[in-house]
Amino acid sequence: MSQSTHTSKAARVTPGEHDPGPVSLHARNVAFDFEATPLHWIPGHPMSSNVISMLNLLLPEGERWFVTTYNEALPLVADEELAATMRGFIGQEAMHAEAHDKVLWDFLDRHGVDPRPFQRQMQWLFRKALSPKQSWSEDRRKKDLVERLWLIAAIEHYTAILGDFALNNTWREHGSDPAMTDLFTWHGAEEVEHRCVAHDVAVYFGDGYLRRGRAMAISLVGLLMLINRGSRFIAKSDPTIEYSYWRMIREYARGARAGVLPTLRSIIFATFSYFKPTFYPDQIGSTAQAVAYLAASPAARAAHP
Repeated sequence: MSQSTHTSKAARVTPGEHDPGPVSLHARNVAFDFEATPLHWIPGHPMSSNVISMLNLLLPEGERWFVTTYNEALPLVADEELAATMRGFIGQEAMHAEAHDKVLWDFLDRHGVDPRPFQRQMQWLFRKALSPKQSWSEDRRKKDLVERLWLIAAIEHYTAILGDFALNNTWREHGSDPAMTDLFTWHGAEEVEHRCVAHDVAVYFGDGYLRRGRAMAISLVGLLMLINRGSRFIAKSDPTIEYSYWRMIREYARGARAGVLPTLRSIIFATFSYFKPTFYPDQIGSTAQAVAYLAASPAARAAHP
């Protein structure tokens, strides 16, 4: 485990924006009302709405796994600055899990999409398959912890990419539902705000280019499988449209052209950027833009009037 002093790098800021400098991470006790939110919350893009809504199936258990893993790692961190940042990260991720878990019942279940079968699969994955095993030796458990921290860092690379997309898409131009738009944009802004934390934590516990690359390869394959499985699950469960795998592909392409879904090209490019030896997460998104949205978010403002 590295005992080097933790240093944070300045976040990239797009031209014309003011760099807010170091940001103290804290959880925002937000709440959302989806009573009036339609299942297809992006008008004219039912399949794209479902693809974004699919994240509600994946995120609650995944975010809780982040929190559990960081609580396991926190007592081993001697750097108080990094430990404080981790505590802020834990608070934000716990709030993300709670907010998206609420969507499962206040939104998907109410619209006839039963999340329980998929939720049970996510519970097995994150609570069983990816949990530490008490029968292992202490040395093996520590090595496993480092591997899980690098998996989280790789996954957080994609959450930062999606967070930047959430801040810069065309949902509002298409008349998207305000509550669901605020949920994903608030979450995306916080992902951009804390995008360097998981990388810094993983480096602190054990840096290594091969370890980083292995974690990204595992995360990429795993996320592709989960996103594909989740998208098909919600599409097949949607009582208002006729499911077809090829229709999903065509509709994804149409949504990407309209700016309501990220383009595959942007995701592929961002994936390759992770393998650059000089990569650092502040190369994705803008802290200034994220902080500006969090100051304007209806849910965040209501939480801190």
